[in-house]
Amino acid sequence: MRRPNILWICADQQRWDTLSCFGHAGAATPHLDRLASKGVAFDRAYAQSPICTPSRASFLTGMYPVAHQVHRNGNAFFPDHLDLLPRRFEEAGYHTGLIGKLHLSRSKGIVERRPAADGYKEFYWSHHPDPDWEHGHDYHEWLKNKGVDAHAVYNANRAYGPGVPADIHQTTWAGERARDFMSRNRDKPWFLSINLFDPHPPFDPPADYLARFDPKKMPAPIFAPSDLEHQKKFHDVDQQARVAIDPRRGDPASELFEAAPLQAETEGRDTPPELYDAKYIRACYHAMIALIDEMVGSLIGTLEETGQIEDTLVVFMSDHGEMLGDHGILYKGCRFYEGMVRVPLIISWPGTVQEDAASGALVELVDIAPTLLEAAALPVPEFMQGKSLLPLLEGAAPLDRHKPYVLCEFFDALSLPDGRGSRASMYFDGRYKLSVYHDVGLGELFDLRSDPSEFHDLWPKTECSTLKAELLTRHFNAMMMSTGRGPNRTADY
Repeated sequence: MRRPNILWICADQQRWDTLSCFGHAGAATPHLDRLASKGVAFDRAYAQSPICTPSRASFLTGMYPVAHQVHRNGNAFFPDHLDLLPRRFEEAGYHTGLIGKLHLSRSKGIVERRPAADGYKEFYWSHHPDPDWEHGHDYHEWLKNKGVDAHAVYNANRAYGPGVPADIHQTTWAGERARDFMSRNRDKPWFLSINLFDPHPPFDPPADYLARFDPKKMPAPIFAPSDLEHQKKFHDVDQQARVAIDPRRGDPASELFEAAPLQAETEGRDTPPELYDAKYIRACYHAMIALIDEMVGSLIGTLEETGQIEDTLVVFMSDHGEMLGDHGILYKGCRFYEGMVRVPLIISWPGTVQEDAASGALVELVDIAPTLLEAAALPVPEFMQGKSLLPLLEGAAPLDRHKPYVLCEFFDALSLPDGRGSRASMYFDGRYKLSVYHDVGLGELFDLRSDPSEFHDLWPKTECSTLKAELLTRHFNAMMMSTGRGPNRTADY
């Protein structure tokens, strides 16, 4: 049997409740829904970090952050001793390619330094679409070839609002590159990573896509007035939003409304506006995802047209989520709410894996690397810590059980002007979510069975002290079990 092609699509900062196949309000993803109907959609998939680089290092190595130790955005380089998944496929004879972000090391103002052996034969690199690069940014080269001046179409300080037209959008560029790659390499097994920038801020979809989404029909952020007082306790915990605000202040339908500028000027792409229309932002966010959805549909169409659909395993996911005003917080940081750490995950391989199936099992992005290796009948190296999802995909294991808990970590992941290098970790067993902010002596404990919106913190409750102690012990044990093996042992001393 021919080994499957691998089409691995990763969005950036797309939260879990953005797929219409699960009935989420505001979502409109017909092509992703169709992909899910041809495979398995995982409703409880969790990232190993709420920040890009450590999350990507985890799913590309199959290791937890505490094991690979690539904890920060903005690193000078990616350690050469870490083995990336694409290299395994390249060594097995696959034709490999990257389109979009890699984001394993610094990419601000410079083209990212590639790892010594990343495994990619074709490399079409593009980080954020703003015109900061003079060369080496494939999307900007594509724009130049179309006669488009990137400086004329991008506003780096716009927090949200209509953006560049769809025909010159970075997502469109990625789809065009991918269709060409898949068509050219149809006669050999291939492995293609597409790492999109959207729906990462700024929230700036094409105007015609934004027109499809009525802000008035968008769900409001998950918020209670008690959030404002609760978040004050975390003033010294790193977060791109410096303070929590009441998102109703920017909602024109609210009695608390204060007008927020449509094109809010900020201190930079990573600093959210202090006042914003959260429902309008959500419309922008879903419009960005709608463009991604159509790109996915075009890629599936190419697979069908070229006769590769049954030979291709397709993964769609995101590296982490986005707060979108939940609990009064925008963007990302050292928090472990569902909107931040729970992500979409769909895996399809028509004719081989189950179709039109939904899984409620706890799964992690660290599970993807061993899954892809096992699907391609390649050995899973000892250092990988994820657990293959292939038994669930093929129907050899129950869809509702995979792992007893999931983990997530934040270790000095963001470089913020007023940051302190926060260190925190999360343990979630499917009911209780325990978050420990190690450097400031704080914690949170939520019972998601009775409190799915994470409003009622049980950490300070004296009646929950026994439960908290038990969960802290489990959390400590789980973290110790994820620290990694180190070099292979070849002797007994």
